[in-house]
Amino acid sequence: MFLEFITLLTQFDSGFGVLTYLTLRAVLAMLAALLISLALGHYFIDKLHHYQIGQVIRADGPQSHLSKSGTPTMGGVMILFSFIVSSLIWADWSSLYLWVVLTTAIIFGGIGFIDDYLKIKHKSSDGLSSRQKILGQSLGAIAIGLWIVLASTNPIQTELLIPFVKDTTLSLGLIGFLILTYLVMVGSSNAVNLTDGLDGLAIMPVILISSALALFAYISGNYNFSTYLNMSFMPGTGELFVICSALVGAGLGFLWFNTYPAEIFMGDVGSLALGAILAVIAILLRQEILLFIMGGVFVAETLSVIIQVAYYKRTKKRFFLMAPLHHHFEQKGISEPKIIVRFWMVTLILVLVSLASIKIR
Repeated sequence: MFLEFITLLTQFDSGFGVLTYLTLRAVLAMLAALLISLALGHYFIDKLHHYQIGQVIRADGPQSHLSKSGTPTMGGVMILFSFIVSSLIWADWSSLYLWVVLTTAIIFGGIGFIDDYLKIKHKSSDGLSSRQKILGQSLGAIAIGLWIVLASTNPIQTELLIPFVKDTTLSLGLIGFLILTYLVMVGSSNAVNLTDGLDGLAIMPVILISSALALFAYISGNYNFSTYLNMSFMPGTGELFVICSALVGAGLGFLWFNTYPAEIFMGDVGSLALGAILAVIAILLRQEILLFIMGGVFVAETLSVIIQVAYYKRTKKRFFLMAPLHHHFEQKGISEPKIIVRFWMVTLILVLVSLASIKIR
């Protein structure tokens, strides 16, 4: 819509055409999302305080977290609002990718919103049951997967790209693509949710991974760059560059208030949505394997929970002092800020390794 308005303005002055450039729109999308988050931050936090929408701390969690009880939660609403508004302003409304990503954000954000609402209403750390949450995520993931398949016009859009290897793809077929989409979206959504346990721990990896996906989107959507770098050319994916940039801006704006000690938590409305957004962007770019690598922290957090549960059922003993993994390190006496920064550093290293795949192929 905004692009149509710019096109109209170019009839009066061709200089307005610069606003249609992909790189400039990406920068402006990031700045818009950042400024919206910063502008709304204190107002939103005050309203959450006023309506007593505060975090309910698990009774079986670290004792040091009890002091965080009552901290405003559901900050994911602020993230999604700034992200969606900025994307709608600066992205191309004719792009299928825009609507796929925004629909994903709304579906998974809605599931998280209901979960957070039930926790606050019942003053309990239990919201939706695991079965209810997985059912909602599964239906959402399958619906998105079918949408992508039915809208695909190029075989590469449903094939699995193998990173670090030149011109190597794996044909998935309809069923294979839907299974992969389901696993990536549901897995990523829950992985970010499990990681969101310390101040700023989840949002910075989301920002770093979004930045890397933005670069992949720009290259994949540009014929000259993709050809030079031996990457598959996927017309239209350049628009994901703008969308990823908006996500980076929204994340940075939220981090301003979420950094230690946090003034606000994102809640499930944020973590479930952000994990799904990263997943669907990676799926659209056919970079699911690199998402697995870049999201190594998310993967480790998820595996720690799986291992803990399986080991306890088998031996009645705990493998970790506490799960997810960040709680294990807390129990070992490592300070929360140190754990957070180290996890950020690990994510940065994994993102750089993934970016190396652009040249190593």
